[in-house]
Amino acid sequence: MIKTSELFDIDLVDENLRELLAVEFAWQILAELDKFTAEIKDLRLGQVHSSAVIEGNVYIAESATIAPHVYIEGPAWIGDNAKVKHAAYLRGGVVLASGAEVGAKTEVKRSLFLNSAKAAHLNYVGDSILGYKVNLGAGVKLANFKTFGTNISVSNYETGLRKLGAMLADNVSIGCNAVTVPGTIIGKRSIVYNLAMVRGVVAADSIFKLRQQLEVDTRRS
Repeated sequence: MIKTSELFDIDLVDENLRELLAVEFAWQILAELDKFTAEIKDLRLGQVHSSAVIEGNVYIAESATIAPHVYIEGPAWIGDNAKVKHAAYLRGGVVLASGAEVGAKTEVKRSLFLNSAKAAHLNYVGDSILGYKVNLGAGVKLANFKTFGTNISVSNYETGLRKLGAMLADNVSIGCNAVTVPGTIIGKRSIVYNLAMVRGVVAADSIFKLRQQLEVDTRRS
């Protein structure tokens, strides 16, 4: 379950972005993303707050909104009805499809948000793909770099990439403060509970839980 067609329903993707998914394996989307963003022309049509800082080639659709104190480094593509909220940081190579949302103080780098995907609060999203209606709870981090800096493999496939985050299929939901290990794939409609650390390939329709043993002692004076 690592192929693009198994993770993302192309019929739910904006027509102009479907070419990004015309690859066999999900991590190969990033190379297509690089090609797409390299061709972006600077055109800012949407509602942009006066305190936002935007540099480089950035496309902002007429119905998109950019909130106060946002910092966007181009190239970036902000689609119809997409929202970039207060103090978010887009570090370049970011594409937000229609209805996607980058929330307050969230950092995104070289990533694709498909339609209605949301990283709404205090998230880090690096070198990642978020499918249709993916939702990241507050504080979720999609790690993209291994501790020792070696290349990342996915299910015994060598990607050749030193930086690769998570590939989250359509309708995945991740609870607050969970972390995905570089190269993680999560299948359609799966749910990850809060505080979990996820690695490898998680099958579609899974519930990924963290079990903790808690102990409460009486405080002594």
